[in-house]
Amino acid sequence: MRIALNASILRAPRTGIGQYLVELVQALATDPNLELQLFNGWNWQPDLPTTALPGYSRLSSLIKRCVPNAYALRRRIEQQRFERGTRDATLYHDPSLWPFTFDGPMVMTLHDLTHVHFPDTQPKDRLAAIERHAVTSVEQARHILVDSQFIGDEVRHYYGVPIERVTVAPLGCSARFHPRPSVQLTARLQSLNLQPGRYLLCVGTLEPRKNLQVVLRAYQHLPPTLREHYPLIIVGMAGWRPEQLAAPLQRALATGQVRLLGYQDDNTVAELMAGARLLLFPSLYEGFGLPVLEAMASGTPAILTRTSALPEVAGEAGTYIDAHADRACAESIQRLIEDQPYWQQKRDAGLLRAEMFSWQRCARITASVYRQVVES
Repeated sequence: MRIALNASILRAPRTGIGQYLVELVQALATDPNLELQLFNGWNWQPDLPTTALPGYSRLSSLIKRCVPNAYALRRRIEQQRFERGTRDATLYHDPSLWPFTFDGPMVMTLHDLTHVHFPDTQPKDRLAAIERHAVTSVEQARHILVDSQFIGDEVRHYYGVPIERVTVAPLGCSARFHPRPSVQLTARLQSLNLQPGRYLLCVGTLEPRKNLQVVLRAYQHLPPTLREHYPLIIVGMAGWRPEQLAAPLQRALATGQVRLLGYQDDNTVAELMAGARLLLFPSLYEGFGLPVLEAMASGTPAILTRTSALPEVAGEAGTYIDAHADRACAESIQRLIEDQPYWQQKRDAGLLRAEMFSWQRCARITASVYRQVVES
């Protein structure tokens, strides 16, 4: 079975959907009955790109500013290039809301409905394109994969998709996320002026949906001695509407106790995750919440909100707070720092919980859907 996969998102630095695609492709590649062909936005190739396209983010921003109707123009060009490699494809799988036109069975992955709940997280021209095409794409898809039961329920409710056309394929966790002794972390952390177990970590794109504001407020409620010994480290690239975070973030950075590392490579993130005392992930909305799973697999307890799909991932291993309760968040941080038995309990529960998720399982479910669609 020859599967055409849209991998054009890998031109940009990898965030959640990019990580999903990389891990899924690697797991699917072990199935001898599947032949994968990847569309990189311009050409077809059999293998994953090893890195993002150099300068892609800057070039993309420049084109948007300088070329009228840049999204529509780029889409027409990509559609033409896409069609050249799909003539003998058995099935087409797209991991986004806006699949290409394909004359055959199409499977799409809907990771979340952020465009519905948080339309201000998308540039206006992109949001307009998504709104035009999403409904049609959902109607045309033979089957829809989702990362969580929560999103499956949303897809059925919002788009009216029958239950038999939706399958939950929970995400997995890369093998690079695992507990590490301090001696293995020293070199990397020293280069960042950090000590194992002596910092708090936030991982995610800097955008209002990630609710970083409550983390910054909670951190200021901690006793000065804890802030002195446990800096707050923020890892992630700027997202849409970063100006909403600019003032509070700049004030926090000025203290010297909050540090913004920006986008980091996969291995650095994995070591930062394993070395943190805890992960802060109070997101307002997630289709899954991959950093929470990665933290648990690393032996790092997570503080998170009981919203959207996050409880499906963390279960009882999570330490839950209200999305806007900065003082309750501060209390949870302080407890995970000072109460060692409680920290150990959450660490052990997280490691056990993480074993329930794997990319091999995600790939098996995905391949089963491929076969179901082709045989129907």
